[in-house]
Amino acid sequence: MAKQGASHFITRDMALVMIATFCFMVTNMLANPLVAGYAESLGAPGAMMGVVAGVMSLVSLFCRPIAGNLSDKTSKRALAAVGTLLYFLAGLLYCFANSPAMLIAARVVNGLGFACCSVCLATWMSLLLPLHHMGAGMGLYGTVNALAMAVGPAIGIRLKDIIGYHLAFLGSLILPVIMIAAVMLVRNGGQPVAKPRATTGRFSIRTIVEPRVVPLSLSFMMFAIPYFVNQAFIVNYVQSRHLAISSDLFFTFYAIALLVMRLTMRNLFDRKGFRFWMVVCSLSMIATLATLTFMSNNWFLLFAGIFMAASYGLMSSVTQAQAVVIAGRERSGIANSTYYMGLDLGMALGPMLAGIFYGRMPISWLYPAFMLTMPLAWIIYLAFAKTIDGGHQAASGIN
Repeated sequence: MAKQGASHFITRDMALVMIATFCFMVTNMLANPLVAGYAESLGAPGAMMGVVAGVMSLVSLFCRPIAGNLSDKTSKRALAAVGTLLYFLAGLLYCFANSPAMLIAARVVNGLGFACCSVCLATWMSLLLPLHHMGAGMGLYGTVNALAMAVGPAIGIRLKDIIGYHLAFLGSLILPVIMIAAVMLVRNGGQPVAKPRATTGRFSIRTIVEPRVVPLSLSFMMFAIPYFVNQAFIVNYVQSRHLAISSDLFFTFYAIALLVMRLTMRNLFDRKGFRFWMVVCSLSMIATLATLTFMSNNWFLLFAGIFMAASYGLMSSVTQAQAVVIAGRERSGIANSTYYMGLDLGMALGPMLAGIFYGRMPISWLYPAFMLTMPLAWIIYLAFAKTIDGGHQAASGIN
């Protein structure tokens, strides 16, 4: 029997949650390629630029277990509304920042909002999906996330070039407004699947992470590190090398390539095992970093965008769908929290390491240095292949 396409089971509530997700992620990613340069314009040295870029994700990392727990026990609508208000406040702080310290404050508030919204919205979406369409539905949700990650930086860079840092962040405030409207229009408020069990007062690691998803999260982290290095420093890289290149085009090409790949390859996600995706995505990431190293015109950005879509873009969809299925519906909040920890670590470590390298080694070595993440990704995968591959088999079985 033919499998039903994702569009055939998307309801009004699911569409609204995905609209809210798109706005939240665009708001978040719009800031990422700007804050390092913004901090430099306010007098920050290279290491401080990396701290400003990465502190948001460190805050999110430590707050995410709390958000994951709350997501399994409270209304998703309420948690999403709190996260949206935090995003609005962060946007105001970005807009009126006049020192690196104020930018760090904005990033801290941004991190709190990111922790709330990322886990909450992903969990909300998983509760709205039929179990037998969980893989396809969360794959589509992952694509919305990945497209927003591409569109956001392109919009941010273009706005900064046209109206400057302060007004770019002021203009971004319209996105949280759209997001809160979408959240309030969802009929199903996302109440917990089951009543919370009585607490025994005994701490367990399973209250903050899903152990079965940890290897998947760490493997994905190795793809996130070079992605966010590029996102945070591509503008500075192009300027430092005096290249006649429009850096925002990378994100445009990436978004288009990812959309085409996700639509044309959707049936492969259920048929191919995780090792297949590891091979394809890791080779594509190396090709991405090599292309960015030798880029001299916008054609290199086109190929780099395509390769990045075939690496980080596809890997984000594959791993998020598996994380939900591995843990089960009743622990989908903790599963998403654990999955996003890999994203948080990649988003924090990438820019921080790049900030340390920036000014301490030739800029031309920036991208080759982060090729080392791919062998590390394979070491993690091979050490836990049984757990990770088993998760994929479970996902395929319910689609």
